[in-house]
Amino acid sequence: MLEPLLALVGGLLVLAALVGLFWPDRGLYWSVLRGRRATQRVLMEDALKHLYDCESKGRRGSLASVSGVLDVTRNRAADVLEQLETGELVANAEGEFELTDEGRQYALRIIRVHRLWESYLSRKTGLDPTTWHREAEIREHILTEAETEALSASLGDPRFDPHGDPIPTAEGDIVPPPGQPLTDLEPGAFAEIVHVEDEPEAVFAQLVAEGLYPGMRVRLLESTPQRVRFVADAEEHVLAPVLAANLSVLESPREEEPEGPFERLSGLSVGEKAEVVSLLPGLRNAERRRMMDLGLLPGTIVEAELRGPSGDPTGYRIRGAVIALRRDQADHIRIRRSA
Repeated sequence: MLEPLLALVGGLLVLAALVGLFWPDRGLYWSVLRGRRATQRVLMEDALKHLYDCESKGRRGSLASVSGVLDVTRNRAADVLEQLETGELVANAEGEFELTDEGRQYALRIIRVHRLWESYLSRKTGLDPTTWHREAEIREHILTEAETEALSASLGDPRFDPHGDPIPTAEGDIVPPPGQPLTDLEPGAFAEIVHVEDEPEAVFAQLVAEGLYPGMRVRLLESTPQRVRFVADAEEHVLAPVLAANLSVLESPREEEPEGPFERLSGLSVGEKAEVVSLLPGLRNAERRRMMDLGLLPGTIVEAELRGPSGDPTGYRIRGAVIALRRDQADHIRIRRSA
């Protein structure tokens, strides 16, 4: 009697396991399959972006370049490219790969979402600029077309992302990237930074640490194979040429330099006063408006009154009120010390 009962229980357990695995839409098998398909779609979209980047730089992608960019084996990269060819998104030209018209439009849609996300992250969040690209790489694959257009509308349909890259339109049109590398300027030339390259991440982090952003006015002082020396918004910078080449600029007519020397508010010692000269471009959107609402406008006299036990934040007297600012906030406020 016991053996048939055990067999029945065993059969029910096996049936329950099979139901759990293969139940339509909700079973583990289908969940794994959906996850694999999603991962495959992400790889395909990343491959399309890579091939578009190759095309914009006048070259073609290869199996090796796709494998390297996607960080997968050559066999997996070959599978991705085969699916793109089957979908008529990519054409194989003697071992080199190029986008079809449909593939190019698909790539531009992903690039549009990526750059809209970077615009959102720069305007609506307090995330460090060095994380915008990485976050956008994740989020670019999860929006429908309707959600993408809603995101664009909420941002005022921006034409450029925070790095200065053009954002493709919903129709797939894109303007050529403006400017030339800073290293191409002649010493003494004036220009405006219009683009800061955000890849590789380590290079972008160094440019952010220097406080360099699109919109800053520059004057090139010296350019040699060893260093590039220039003034950006009245502050001198020295970069290795390999770093300076990641700044794109538009040359502008010669103009008068603002009177200096200038410093950052963060360098003010307790008891010292200074006049606010300007807010640097790195202070963006809501944070910039907040600083202005606090009275940090050109001509305002600011005094450092007290500093936190760890040295941060610092309390500044601004128009009769003491306001605490973190060092990273005070770094974006340019001052002239009072005599």
